[in-house]
Amino acid sequence: MRAILVDDEVANLENLKILLHKHCPDIKVVASASNVDEALVQVTLHHPDLLFLDIQMGKRTGFDLLNLLNEKTFEVVFVTAYDNYGIQAVKFAALDYLLKPVDPEELKAAVEKAEIRFRNKINGEQLNFLLSQIKKSEPGSPKIALPQQHEIRYVSVNDIVRCVADNTYTFFFLSNGDKILISKPLKEYSDLLKPQGFVRAHQSHLINPKFVKSWLKEDGGTLLMDNGDKIPVSKPNREMVKEMLGK
Repeated sequence: MRAILVDDEVANLENLKILLHKHCPDIKVVASASNVDEALVQVTLHHPDLLFLDIQMGKRTGFDLLNLLNEKTFEVVFVTAYDNYGIQAVKFAALDYLLKPVDPEELKAAVEKAEIRFRNKINGEQLNFLLSQIKKSEPGSPKIALPQQHEIRYVSVNDIVRCVADNTYTFFFLSNGDKILISKPLKEYSDLLKPQGFVRAHQSHLINPKFVKSWLKEDGGTLLMDNGDKIPVSKPNREMVKEMLGK
C-alpha cells in the first residue's frame, strides 16, 4: 500500500517512517506533510491507499483535511497524543487510531486491518459517517458504527438495550428486537458507552438504564428489562447499580 504521513511535528513523522520501514515493509511512504494545506496537495498529487493522519495540527485538524477532500478512496489510521473528543468520534465510527508514542505491535495491527478494509472498499462510508457526527453542534444521541462481515450497521446509542459478552465477541440487543454480533470484546464497548450512561451490571453484561423496568431480589439481585430479559447483577457491582437506579 502507498501511504502519506501527516503530522505537524517532524520528529513524529521520522519516527513513524522508521517504524513502518521496520515493522510494515509492505507500506511504501510516498510523501509526508506537516499541515492541512501541504497534506491536501500531497493527497491530490499521489492518490494514496493509506493516510496516517494526526488529529490536532495547530488551529486545524485532520478532520478539516478530510472535509476538503471530495473523494476518499484511501484508508485512514488516525495518530494522536490525546484520548480526546476527536478520538471518541473515531471510536464511534469503528475506525483505527494510534496513540503517541506509537507502539509497533499496535501499528502492525492497524495496518493489517487497513489492508482488509481497503480490499473490501468500505472505509469511505465510515469516514463520511465520522465527519457527519463531528459536524453536529450538539451530540444528542450519537450513533455508533457496528461492523459486521458484510455490512456496517449505524445504530443510535438510545436504541441499544444491552450488550452481552461472548468470549471475544459482543452481542448487541436493540429496542426493535434485532440482535447483532460484533467481533470485538465487551470491554471495548463498555469503555466507549460508559460516558453515554451505560452500566456494567455484570462481567458479561452492559446495560442501558433507560430500559430497566425493575430490580428483582432473586439471586441476590437481578435487573428486569422492559422486554422481559433478566440480567444478573454481580456482587461487586450491586451498590453501583443500585445507585444508578436510585435505589
